[in-house]
Amino acid sequence: MEQTHPAPQDIFAALRAEVLACLRRLLPDLPEEALARVTVEPPRDASHGDMSTNAAMVVAKVAKLPPPKLAADLAAALAALPSVAEAAPAGPGFVNLRLAEAFLLGQVATVLRAGEAYGDSPAGGGVRVNVEYVSANPTGPMHVGHCRGAVVGDALANLLAKAGAAVTKEYYINDAGAQVQALGYAAYWRYLQALGTTLTEEDYAAAVPGGLQYRGDYLIPVGEALKEQHGDALAPGAVPADASLWLDTVRGFAVDAMMVAIREDLAALGVEHDVFISEAKLVRDGVADAAIAALSEKGLVYEGVLEPPKGKLPDDWEPRPQTLFASTKFGDDVDRPLRKSDGSNTYFANDIGNHADKIARGMQQLVQVWGADHGGYVKRMQAATKALSDGAVPLDVLLCQIVKVMKGGEPVRMSKRAGTYITLRDLIDEVGRDAVRFTMLTRKSDAQMEFDLDKVVEQSRDNPVFYVQYAHARCRSVLRQAGDLPRETLAEAPLASLKDPAELALIRRIAAWPRTVEAAAAAREPHRIAFYLGDLAGDFHILWNRGRDDATLRFIQADAPEATQARLALVAATAIVIRSGLAVMGVQPVEEMR
Repeated sequence: MEQTHPAPQDIFAALRAEVLACLRRLLPDLPEEALARVTVEPPRDASHGDMSTNAAMVVAKVAKLPPPKLAADLAAALAALPSVAEAAPAGPGFVNLRLAEAFLLGQVATVLRAGEAYGDSPAGGGVRVNVEYVSANPTGPMHVGHCRGAVVGDALANLLAKAGAAVTKEYYINDAGAQVQALGYAAYWRYLQALGTTLTEEDYAAAVPGGLQYRGDYLIPVGEALKEQHGDALAPGAVPADASLWLDTVRGFAVDAMMVAIREDLAALGVEHDVFISEAKLVRDGVADAAIAALSEKGLVYEGVLEPPKGKLPDDWEPRPQTLFASTKFGDDVDRPLRKSDGSNTYFANDIGNHADKIARGMQQLVQVWGADHGGYVKRMQAATKALSDGAVPLDVLLCQIVKVMKGGEPVRMSKRAGTYITLRDLIDEVGRDAVRFTMLTRKSDAQMEFDLDKVVEQSRDNPVFYVQYAHARCRSVLRQAGDLPRETLAEAPLASLKDPAELALIRRIAAWPRTVEAAAAAREPHRIAFYLGDLAGDFHILWNRGRDDATLRFIQADAPEATQARLALVAATAIVIRSGLAVMGVQPVEEMR
């Protein structure tokens, strides 16, 4: 076999460009817009080849040619390319392609020269994308539900950046609502405890609007810190009973303390945001009111009375005039209130301000990760974003379903620290950061999942975390044994000896990495990276096991230096792609399994 030449990073994109070039030669009068739906993808049945294109089917009507005839002509043109070993028309107008081995093998050198930048894509075009995720109310420690959203959002942001977007990772601090006020009352109770109050918790809770909602031990240090800073100046004897005279101070202090704890929890998970935006500050700065005024100028805000909600009897409904946003003009089910009966903003109105702020900062696409319980909120927020940007800034929302934590076959119900739920720290302490992150990405975000604490630490192929990390550790073991040759050296290795079907299958999988990045980014589905890595690890383990059964397939052979160099190059390329994928997931690769 002739010496290989490095292939382009994305061979699917390269072959699509060749298909388009062939079509232009065959049909010089074909309008460019007719080519937009041409795809080059792996065939559903691997026995049909390496790639398949729908080109003849999607342009035949415009070209006024029968699809089978056009497919035959296109196949003949593609078969003449040096990168193609075989091109054959199939079905109603597909063309199946089998790549030339030299072209396929060249992908190994391409990976080695690119390093972990292999798979980086220009597809995102540097578009400014704001990814907002976590955005938990600062009322307590991060819990398991927050954990899933944090991992999904962080991995998605990494994925979009690898696919060529200019990404801003954002945390929106919900510090202006009733829950934060409830936090203030709870922190004040811990302050009174620190002062040694004789008031019972039940009596205090009875006096608090809405009752004492947050009773976890995590607020004890907050109460003690309030005592240290203010002494007894905030106590009932020093401050009148009117809570408005101390609530703002205590609430602000508690929110700051909770945000410190939240940042620490996120850091333990390996999550760092670029921007933290305060809802309360946006309200104080008049951002929400300005956004509503802008919508009003567009004729999208009016005074009206909503119909009663579905399922409610008329006597349950009190119609009253409200300030409404005409969200039905943008695909929502009903128009939405912007003001409460007391004249203050609804949560939705403040959220409009949040999105207006993102747009004002020059964001061209908005992506948000929410809990599944916010599913009913998606249409109205997308409507508001369309209205604010005149349709120029799209909003994509990923919903994360609940996570059920299991141990010993039984649900794990609560944390001693939080009092009512399992904290993110509990999870990390039990199985480690990387296992948490990887496992959270093994299912699509909108599917419910069980996080089995026993399974996550199990060393078996049924555990995807172990299976992928073990593949990388095996790669590194081989490369260390061979003296850790520089990848630039291995990139020059002749690869003609890589002929075994298991070797070629591994190369094909490696070559699919750039396309996987682009497809996963376009679909906003970071779990695809975990699936890909599982398949890549499986292909490598198959090759490893083939070497156990067939000595001629072992990676290092003293009497076959050229074959050894070729296989070391393949092993090094495999390790690079695993590291590239793990980096998207925010997971550290392991050098050896202990």
